Order: sequence, then structure tokens, then C-alpha cells
Amino acid sequence: MNKYDIVVVGAGHAGCEAAAAAANMGSKVLLITMNMMNMAQMSCNPSMGGIAKGQIVREIDALGGYSGIVTDKTMIQFRMLNRSKGPAMWSPRAQNDRVLFSIEWRNMLEKTANVDFWQDSVVDILVKQGKIVGVKTGLGIDFKCKSIILANGTFLNGLIHIGEKKFSGGRMGDRASRNLTEKLVDFGFKSNRMKTGTPVRVDGRTLNFNKMVEQPGDVIPGKFSYIKTPELRAQRSCWLTYTSSEVHEILRTGFDKSPMFSGRILGRGPRYCPSIEDKIDRFSTKERHQLFIEPEGWDTVEFYVNGFSSSLPEDIQFKALRKVKGFEKAKFFRPGYAIEYDYFPPDQLNFSLETKVVENLYFAGQINGTTGYEEAAAQGLMAGINAHLKIRNEKEFILNRSEAYIGVLIDDLITKGTEEPYRMFTSRAEYRLLLRQDNADQRLTRLSNELGLASKQRLDLVVEKYVKVNSLVDYLKSISLQPDDINGLLSEKDTPPIAQKQKAATILLRPQLFLPDMIDHIESIKKMADDSNWLYSDIIEEAELIIKYESYIDKEKELVEKFSKLETMSLSADFDYSKLVSLSHEAREKLDRIKPRTIGQASRISGVSPADIAVLIVYLGR
Repeated sequence: MNKYDIVVVGAGHAGCEAAAAAANMGSKVLLITMNMMNMAQMSCNPSMGGIAKGQIVREIDALGGYSGIVTDKTMIQFRMLNRSKGPAMWSPRAQNDRVLFSIEWRNMLEKTANVDFWQDSVVDILVKQGKIVGVKTGLGIDFKCKSIILANGTFLNGLIHIGEKKFSGGRMGDRASRNLTEKLVDFGFKSNRMKTGTPVRVDGRTLNFNKMVEQPGDVIPGKFSYIKTPELRAQRSCWLTYTSSEVHEILRTGFDKSPMFSGRILGRGPRYCPSIEDKIDRFSTKERHQLFIEPEGWDTVEFYVNGFSSSLPEDIQFKALRKVKGFEKAKFFRPGYAIEYDYFPPDQLNFSLETKVVENLYFAGQINGTTGYEEAAAQGLMAGINAHLKIRNEKEFILNRSEAYIGVLIDDLITKGTEEPYRMFTSRAEYRLLLRQDNADQRLTRLSNELGLASKQRLDLVVEKYVKVNSLVDYLKSISLQPDDINGLLSEKDTPPIAQKQKAATILLRPQLFLPDMIDHIESIKKMADDSNWLYSDIIEEAELIIKYESYIDKEKELVEKFSKLETMSLSADFDYSKLVSLSHEAREKLDRIKPRTIGQASRISGVSPADIAVLIVYLGR
């Protein structure tokens, strides 16, 4: 009973994906959590996806993870963000039922063969001769295993702050995890503190939505998973309102009791998701800030006030929020709070997410300094895959920056480290046109199938989809349209008519024109699309993107090829950089600490200059 291949500690988004991945690949997995009622708990906002995060969820799904499926089954609203921009920026986002999300995750894990559960805390990591041999729990039970994945979230020595009050907790209502940080430090790990926060929760029955701006979901809602999941038939709206100068003045009256401004909070918070007091302090000239009012589920009156994260005294939070339009009579379920917790700088990891200090020990999620469900889930998936491969003496699975946002995420963490909660953005990916949300299945499913994770059924769906996409692209490139065929549509779209026949694909390059319009307007194309089974939104969208952005995509592929040469120039893990006196002192210090695998990775380390890279290339040439 007490012997497993892999023990996963923590059942947040990282831990759940790690357990599912390793189990589905054939490992016997034990998932240990302090509360089995809160698996994959949405501790902050009840949503998945968003800018760049939506791409990550699609990648998790393409690799055979569960996050996309659970999101589709429990979402109450879907929106594709950034439609006004280029396709590299399009990002799916779902609003979810918080309770159903956790229940569905538990259901899926309980139906996953090879996963066992144990409700307890882990207080010690058992190591013999530098390798993992097991864990010890708070109840004094030893579980033997070959590998451990730590996915502790914000629970390591978690400390909750509300004004001048502070108390231990991993999140509101759950106790913190004690002793584990100290055990890891004894092994030789470096730890530090970070801070995150969450907003007020309010009673929707007491809000005046007539004073807010409604934000409905997309008319035709999309999905996250590439497999068949339930269609969203009805949606709940979110709402938009604003703070004001009066609100800001009330909040300022509590600054002297703020744990953030008084120095009681030592950890650094997320730069891109600051608390409301941080916003009005840093952006003092702004008279108002947006607040997004988000429902917590289908059948609850609880609403999440996105944009009003705070650790100010609760009376100040409530007084200020009641001055916001629509909140004049608001009743509150709980105040916002900040939470401080331990994390371990991620430059202590290999690209597989295995630690450099202890063999077969993996870190995933907020323990690595990231923020966000999606970033955590991606790390959990990769840790689960690699822990399974390692104990079977198989090659590690690493995604490059040109293959996935997940590759960008892990490369950034290990190469650059982080001193503030790391959040993914499209701007972090230099090849973002290749890493679109629509083509994650094409990029990743075959790789996952070769690992034994993504099923043959998943791969067959991808092959079938892209046979249709490529057939449609080839057809549009081959047929020519006469002026009489298309000029009526061109006139409707306020774009110049053609004087002689042109290829359909060439005409489609016009920004005013879209492929569904062309299919609806031209009977021959519509009939061909119908006969060839092309009339699916994902087929049409993908074909249109390929045609419209083909030259840009080709240029990005050329850049990938050019820089891939640096990625193939390997550096030894035990190389002593102090011997290369031609390197700058800073470069020697950072190269020795991070131990890059390739010249490409070395070039992305902060403080390593192009001149230092030239020295390394000359040395390798010798």
C-alpha cells in the first residue's frame, strides 16, 4: 500500500495535472493533499485563460492534460480576447463555476487509473545518497516512492494579512504547510518570500447592475479542448464599473495600517496584477481604475470583484467599495487579503523541472515563483511527464521556445530566474505567430502521443483536421475567380473590385474580406466546402489564418531555423567557466550558477553579453 512510483504533494492545478499525466503514462501515483474537497481550487478569480494564458491551456489540452476539458465542462462564459488584433494575440478566456470546476477535477482524477489519494500534510522528504526514497506525513506515515513532485502553491509557511491582522494559512479557510521549507533548506536549497492577493467577495443581490456596463460572452462561444466537449448553450454576463477619486481618498486613509506599506509584508507581489492600494499609490494621477464584476457560478449570488485586490483593513475596503457605482448597498461575504509564502528561485531546477540539488525531486507551480492557474498547470504537466520518464531511464521531454508557450515559461524561469511572481504574456514569446491558440494541437499532440500520453484518438483528430485545412488552402490557391463572381462582395466590403480573374487566396489577403463571407457569397466554393466536409469553424479559421499570414509565418520559421543553430551548440553541465578569463566577471558568475545547456540558453541569461557569447563560440570551435 505504501509504495509508489511518484508521490505528488499538493492538489492545486499543478499537482492535479502532474498526477494525471504521470498516471496516464503508466506510473503508480499517490496524490497527497490536506483537503480533498478543494482539488484544483480556484483560490483567486473563477476563470481560466486570458492573454497568453489561454494559449497555455490549449497547449496543456493538446498534450493530453485535463485543464481544457474541465474548463469546457464548467464554464459559464466564453470570450476570445484581442480579436481586434492579429491572430498571434487572440487568447481564449472562460469564466467558470468555481465549485463545479473543483468537483469535475476530482471526478476526472478519481476515474484515472493508477491515481491513489491521501488526505494529510507532508512534513519531510526522505532522501538516501542524494536520491528520493519517500515522504513522511503529518500523521507519521512513510510512503516509499521513486520520485516526488512538490506542488505546494501558497501553502509553504503561508501568512495571511488583512490590515494589521495576520494569521497562518495557505489560503482563507485552509491551514499553512509547516516544516517543509526548513527541510529543503537543510538539503541546500535557497528559498525566499513572495506575496499575492485576492479581492473582496460580494452578494450579487445587493448590487445595482443597471449602473454598470454589461460584458456578455461571445455570440458563438468557443472551447478550450480539441476533443469533443459540451457546447456552451447559455452564458452569464460579467459587468464593468470603475473606482473614483472619492474611492481612492477613502482607501488612502488606511495606508498607515497597510501591511504592504508598513513593511510587514516582506515578499514581492505581482507587478501586473497589483492590489488596489498599490495601483492608486503607483498611478496617483489616474482618477479611476476598472473593476470587473464576475459571477462565481451558475447558481450562486456570490460575485468576485476583479481589480479590487487588497490587504487594507476590512472596514476601509467595505467603506471605499460602497462608493463605487452599483455598490452603494453592497453586502460583503469576505474582505480581500494578501498572502505571503515561501518559494524556491527556479534557477535551482533543470529544464525537466527536476531539482539540481536532489535527484528525482521536482518542483511545479507557485513554489517556482509563478502566478496563475495556467502557468502552474503547465509546470505540473511537464513535471509529471518528466518524473515518469526519469524513473524509467527514458529521455527527458523538453519543449523549445519555438514549440510552445510552455517552453517559453520554463526557459524563462530557469534561465532568468524570478524575484517577483512570474506571469505569462504574449510579449514574452519571440515566435508568438507560430504559437497561436488555434494550432497547439498541430504543434504538440504528435509529440505527446509518441510519449504515450495523448491518445491515438486525439492524434487521429489532429490528422483529420489538418488534412481538411490543407485541402481547403490548396483549393483556394488553385481556383480563379472572375470579376462577376466576387465584385459584388468586394463592393459590400468597401474594397476595390477586380478587373480580371484572380486566385481566391490572393483576393482573401485583403483585410476587409473573410473566408466565411467568400464561402457564403460564391456558390461553387460553398458547394466544394460542403462536399469536402470543410464547413467547421476551426477548419475555416485555420485555413484563413494560413493564407493571410503565410509570409509572416514563413519569416518566423526562418528565424527559428537561424537561432536553432545556437540551441544545438551544447555546453557541458560540469564546465568550469572561471577558467575562461575572457568572459566578464558577471558572465562567469552567472554561467557557473545556471549551467546553461546550450549557447542559445546562455545568450538569454541576464548579464551575459554578445561578447561573452562570442568567446564561448570561439572556445567551442577550438
